[in-house]
Amino acid sequence: MPLAQLAFVLAAAVGVYAFVSVAKEGEGRRRCSATCLLRPTYAGYERKAPDFNLKDAKGHDISLESYRGKVVVLNFWTKTCGPCMEEMPEIADLARILKPMSDVAVVTVSTDDTIQEAQETLKAVLKEEPPFPVLVDPDAKNVTGKYGTSLYPETWIIDKNGVIRARFDGAREWSSATVVQLVEQIRSGGYCEVQARDGKFVGKDAHVCETFNGG
Repeated sequence: MPLAQLAFVLAAAVGVYAFVSVAKEGEGRRRCSATCLLRPTYAGYERKAPDFNLKDAKGHDISLESYRGKVVVLNFWTKTCGPCMEEMPEIADLARILKPMSDVAVVTVSTDDTIQEAQETLKAVLKEEPPFPVLVDPDAKNVTGKYGTSLYPETWIIDKNGVIRARFDGAREWSSATVVQLVEQIRSGGYCEVQARDGKFVGKDAHVCETFNGG
């Protein structure tokens, strides 16, 4: 092969490799941007959320398993938690934003003594009926016993197969476009292949998060 032709072939190969690399990097940023920017306390794809069976406002038994096939935004709270009350309007706004998505559910679990107490607290804070199911776990056997929650609020995002994708400790701006983007990413079956541990990202896509400010 003439030298000039060989040089052309090598240059073309380098160009194709660069194009593929850029395309992969772009896909990685699209897939991971929401996770990287939100910086969950925990992120992963190897743990299933523990099932539970709790009473709702109508006295019905509701299990997490009954939401299988839906992405679940699961919020734990109690009326004595100031940050919980401050973020609850945001949880309500998120529920309204996500309502058109039939494969997504926002569910809250209170550790207050009765469902009536929890409902009355939310009505006082929201000035209306809560736009999401409210369950009660008065002895915290599920919230603390199964999920290990000790500080509120705590919010989990669980995929359609019951796998935990993210956990957020503390109050957040839940109605933000980035949160909605994360939910839409998970409902489409995609997710960022990172694990969040002790404030750091590790795993296959960890380098993507490093390209974001504060990553």
